[in-house]
This record gives sequence, C-alpha cells and structure tokens, in this order.
Amino acid sequence: MVVQRAVEEDITPWLNLASEVEYLFGPMVDDPKFLLALQKNISRGSAFCIRENDGLPGSRLMGGLLFSSSSAPVYKIGWLAVASRSRQKGVATALIKHVLSLVQRPAEVTVTTFGNDIADGLPARNLYIQHGFIPEEKVSNGPEGGSRQRFRLVLR
Repeated sequence: MVVQRAVEEDITPWLNLASEVEYLFGPMVDDPKFLLALQKNISRGSAFCIRENDGLPGSRLMGGLLFSSSSAPVYKIGWLAVASRSRQKGVATALIKHVLSLVQRPAEVTVTTFGNDIADGLPARNLYIQHGFIPEEKVSNGPEGGSRQRFRLVLR
C-alpha cells in the first residue's frame, strides 16, 4: 500500500470516493468548489491517495487526503476519506503518517472532523486521537447539518 501524489487522472476515482461519503460530508461531487479545491491540491502536489493494488493513475482509490502547508508552521488536513471496502486496513493511518512526515517541525497540524454525536464519524475522531491530535473547540456544523470539532496536533 503506497501513498502517491494524486494526478489529473485520479479526479474521477476521487469523485467516486467522495460520492460514497457525501452522507457524512455533505454534497461534493456536484459542488464546483470541491472540484476546484481538488484540482488546486492536485496541481500543487498536496492531494495524496492510495490506489487499489498500487495501481496506475486513474485506478480506483482506497483513500484520499487533501493537505495544506500554505500557512506553515500551521498545517491543515482539509479532507480525508477511505472507501468502505478499504476501511480497517490501515489506509487512513498510512495517509496521515505520510503527510506528517512532510511537516517541518516545530509545527501544528489541524483538522476539523465530526462531532461526538455523529456515530459514523467516531472512527475518524478515534483515528486522530490515536495519532496524538487533541480535540479542541467546536466549529460550525457541516453542510449536511452534523456537528464538527477542530483537532490539533503539536509537533516539536
């Protein structure tokens, strides 16, 4: 399982992955802002994915992550999703470890994830906690209406 930088050929598989998690994240596939953000991250080399069977660009995705270093030393995980068929296989952990290896220390990494009241979001919360992220303030609800909370990891 290899983390790769996403390329233009990965846009369609990425949107397929996004469609699978829209019930949690809100509309993305038909949202021009999401497509623009994905294209921007791909062009600047900050969209990372794991393709099934370590396939070629355009292969089905096991998971994807959008990462921002534009405000370094504060970095941001902007989006992370794993296909349902690929969960519990270390995909999210591999993606997180990869982007954390890119961080220039000292630094902070933030992510906004699901609130405690979103049952399907608990695995994401637990994942971030396992990687040392600390829950902080609640933030505005997501586009689908569910609660959200910011998490922060301080790297020395």
